[in-house]
This record gives sequence, C-alpha cells and structure tokens, in this order.
Amino acid sequence: MRMIYESDEHVQLREQVARFIENEVRPHGEAWEEQGFVPREVLRRMGALGFFGIRYPEEYGGSAQGAIASAILAEECGLSGFGGFSATVLVHTDMASPHLAHAGNRAQLDRWMRRVVAGELITAVAVTEPDAGSDVAAIRTRARRDGDAYVLNGSKMFITNGVHADLYFVAAKTDPEAKGSRAISIFAIEKGMPGFSVGRSLRKHGWLCSDTAELVFDNCRVPAENLLGEENRGFYAIMRNFQNERLVLGAMAVGECRRALQITREYVTTRRAFGGVLADKQAIRQRLAMAEARTEAARQLVYHAAWLVEQGVDAVREVSMVKALCGELVSQIMYDCLQFHGGAGYLRESAIERMARDARIHSIGGGATEVMLEEIAKRWPA
Repeated sequence: MRMIYESDEHVQLREQVARFIENEVRPHGEAWEEQGFVPREVLRRMGALGFFGIRYPEEYGGSAQGAIASAILAEECGLSGFGGFSATVLVHTDMASPHLAHAGNRAQLDRWMRRVVAGELITAVAVTEPDAGSDVAAIRTRARRDGDAYVLNGSKMFITNGVHADLYFVAAKTDPEAKGSRAISIFAIEKGMPGFSVGRSLRKHGWLCSDTAELVFDNCRVPAENLLGEENRGFYAIMRNFQNERLVLGAMAVGECRRALQITREYVTTRRAFGGVLADKQAIRQRLAMAEARTEAARQLVYHAAWLVEQGVDAVREVSMVKALCGELVSQIMYDCLQFHGGAGYLRESAIERMARDARIHSIGGGATEVMLEEIAKRWPA
C-alpha cells in the first residue's frame, strides 16, 4: 500500500529496488554468505541503476532526492532478508559517502564523487575503535601535521566494508590538547596508501556477507589535501551524519521485520500439526497479528521522521526514537517468527535463522539502544 509520504517518484524507486532485490539478491545471497562479501559487479550494477546516488547532485550522476528516498532504499534492502547485503549497500550510500558529499571541496568531489555514485569506488567510514564506539570523543587515533601531509597512527575496529572498500573516511585526533569534541578531523584515505593496512577480517555472529575489518594506521602519511572539511571539526560532521545513519538503520530493521513476517505467514499457513495448519491456532494468529501492528507502527514513525528531516526540522528526538524502537523491535519479531518455525527455524539452511542472527546487531550498531534512550530523555518537554 502506498504511504502518504510517497510521491510518484518514490513509488517508482521502491518498485525498481524491489525488482533488483528479487532478481539479483535473493537468488545469490546464500553464496555471498559463504564467501563473506557482496560481489563488486553487483554493487556496480546498483550504481548504474542510480541506487547509490539517491541523495547526491545530478552533476555527479545522482538524483538529488531526500531522506524519504533513503528510507525506501533501506527498507527494501531490509526486505531482501540478507542483512549483510543491506549493510554493505547502506554503509556506502548513507553512512560513509555522505562525509564526502557534505564536507568535500570541489576538487575532492570531482576526484571521487562520480565514481562513488557509479559503484566504482566503494566507501567505508572508520570512527569506532576498541575503546571508543558511541563515545566518539574518546577516540585515540592521532593525526599529526608534517609539512604537506598528516601522519596517522592508531587503529579502528568493527569497520563495515573494511576489507573491500576503496575509499575510507577516517576520524583522528588532530589537536591532543583540545576537548574531544573539538579535536577530531576526518580524512579521506585510499586503499594502498603506505602505512594503512587491514589488520584482520573479523568473523561475526551475523551479517556474514558483509566484510568487517580492523584497520591499522602505522605512520600513514596522508596528503593535507585529503582533509575533509575543517580541521578539528570532524566530531560535528560525525554527529550530523549519525542522524541519517540511524534513520536508515531503522528503515532497514522495519524491512527485515516485514520480510520475517512474510516468511512466517507462509510457513504457518502450510505447516500441518495437530490435525490442521499452525495458523489455525488462535495464539499463533494473534501473536503474528500483533507483530504486524507493531511493525506498521514503527514503519510510520520511520517515514514521519524522514519527512521531518526533509522539512528541515530538528528531528534528533524522533530519529533517536526510530533507532531505539526499531533496533529492539526487529529482534523481538525475529524471536516470535523463529519460534513459530519450530525446529526448522533453528537450522542454518533456514532464512529465519539467518535473519534472527542478522537482526541482533540493530540494537548495538549505529548507537546502542541505551544511548538512543538518553538522547530522547535529554529532549523531554519542559
């Protein structure tokens, strides 16, 4: 059903992404889970179809749309049922490359942006460290100015697209004497720069077709021209983009809820037990019906928050609600859906088993639920 927030252009985008998911993702996702990453040719096809340029200017191959379009892309990716695929795409489109789009100067945009939109350059954002996640101001990676370059030393952890990305947006402290929020800068670092390496590929509980890495910077010399935006203003760039990141993660989680419910409805209406099908049992029907109601309520909140963002309203409170609510809801929905699959849902060959593992990250990544709840509480009406 068309949502009141959707224009004709939005409807067309949703249909295009849904077709791509049906034809190009679901038939191959299991193979990608085994190999541990989404093939580059798939990402290039998405770029060619315009999916990577939704928010970016037409001069770089984009379509210059807004937050609602990003939510549509994220929800449809979530509907694929492969969280690792969704993560690969959405980190590139809505978590990493926005740093270039928002802070890049003309030379930087001309150098990288068109290839980013085309899927020829895949991006990653490297903020998190072993001792600094949601507490961005606590990062320890240092960048020291040395002539016409900065020298970076430190490490990053849990970096999505970390193994296979081409362009990384890396947060580092450039003023060791300043308060954390006034000491951070962002650098564009290309794969292959001397002193930059992938320390190790990380094995995860879920998102198996998303590559995740530890990154190491050992006297990595980065040209000063690769500084994104103003020196020591990177914290504020990270905070700005967190809002978009949390919004699309909420939309992705809603898509996963909808997909799990689709799969489970089909299962309980065909699985025979006790002289009928499982859907004959009132308890099962009602729990699934409530799960559908909660999912639809969360979906409406996602699109309302996206609409607020497009209106230029300060929506930190609403976006934090999206992230907290959807991040918890998706695991609750998966619990019920796996339960109704019985033993079949516990097998690795089951889609719902994979989706239940993938869903667990939603209450952690992009801002833990507890952090989001504090953001909401800080904004209680007087």
